[in-house]
Amino acid sequence: MKQKKSWWILIIVSLGVMTPFVLPYLNVDPANSRITITSNTIQYPLLLTHILFACAALITGFLQFVTRIRIQHPKIHRYLGRVYVMSVFISGLLALPLIFYMENFTKSLAFLTLSIVWLVTCWNGYRAAVKGRLPEHRVWMVRSFGITLVAVSARLLMPVLLLSYYILSGFSLPGGRAQMVEETLNVNIWVGLLLNFVIIEWIIVKKIKHEK
Repeated sequence: MKQKKSWWILIIVSLGVMTPFVLPYLNVDPANSRITITSNTIQYPLLLTHILFACAALITGFLQFVTRIRIQHPKIHRYLGRVYVMSVFISGLLALPLIFYMENFTKSLAFLTLSIVWLVTCWNGYRAAVKGRLPEHRVWMVRSFGITLVAVSARLLMPVLLLSYYILSGFSLPGGRAQMVEETLNVNIWVGLLLNFVIIEWIIVKKIKHEK
């Protein structure tokens, strides 16, 4: 069974969106961080580890849904699944202390909600697999990976959010471009989370449950 072209397009787009974000962190220099570092202690190491394991979750998550691997190589599928679960747990748990370094309440609440939902959906998927409830496992892992992809969708939505801000501000920028970008960055996680949730529950999960 061939993988749908739309799936490969999603992979290419996701890697294209995330690669420029991750590259500045590869030289392990806090000065190149895209996120403001307000502490000289553990903030940057926590952030760096969180990002690296989130990337591992993204890559192994995509591989989990490659039909050829899942059907023809179940042992590889299970190994990748373990790596994915470990990556989500580490990245998700590290995101929690990072929230305390955020100065904006809206953004910090968004990341808190995202982290909790990410951890819960992944845990439910893992527990279902351990207990041999494979259809339930697949549904929960689709949900979990949908939350993983919020990192992608939140960034893809930025042009739409910037345009919306401009329109809702009466086609003007009362606080300038800097404030426009700052305010849209404070809500893009919420919008990405909502969009992915709707797509997962209305399309993907509904289809999987129908095929049981």
